[in-house]
Amino acid sequence: MNVTYLVIAKEPVPGRVKTRLMPAYTPEEAAGLAEAALADTLETVASVTSTGRVLALDGAPGPWLPPGFRVVAQRGAGLDERLAAAFDDAYTGHPLVLIGMDTPQVSLLLLQQAAHALRAHDAVYGPAEDGGFWLLGLRRPDAGLIRGVPMSRPDTGRVQLGRLRAAGLSVALLPELTDVDTAADAGKVAAAAPHGRFAAAVRRVRDERAVRA
Repeated sequence: MNVTYLVIAKEPVPGRVKTRLMPAYTPEEAAGLAEAALADTLETVASVTSTGRVLALDGAPGPWLPPGFRVVAQRGAGLDERLAAAFDDAYTGHPLVLIGMDTPQVSLLLLQQAAHALRAHDAVYGPAEDGGFWLLGLRRPDAGLIRGVPMSRPDTGRVQLGRLRAAGLSVALLPELTDVDTAADAGKVAAAAPHGRFAAAVRRVRDERAVRA
């Protein structure tokens, strides 16, 4: 089944992204890691067969954006409202699969599995190690299923999954992934995908610090 892939992201500006990586990383280093994570994510999304690719962006596009994406501005106050608005703005009559910029280790296979799962299920859900979720796909997108879910909490994923099931949707589960939130997460994700831009960025920071030491 062809789907529209939707990526929600922030422009990688120092001091505005990946602030939980600090003080282990400087604002500039954290922004560099965010840009690498975003570039890896977008490259993987660009490689999967789809009916459309949409980037819901807080900020302005940069050289990290590959061709083939429709860019829409994020709308709303809280993250739940921004996710819900992104679903509304990206919907063109096809199933939607949403991911963020925090899992640069995401693979083409996982995205293909998400699309395949929507052949037989109403929703597909990828849990994150921190209690949130890294992917949410809906065969018949409904922003109301997201709006009002408390975000950035240890129970975010449980509440979101419960919302889907309470609506009577059949849900397929994908493997759990680690979001890049902390310095420990960054090391873990870099080790899981050692050939990507994100892992290279982590190594570059390490090497530059070794030279300065």
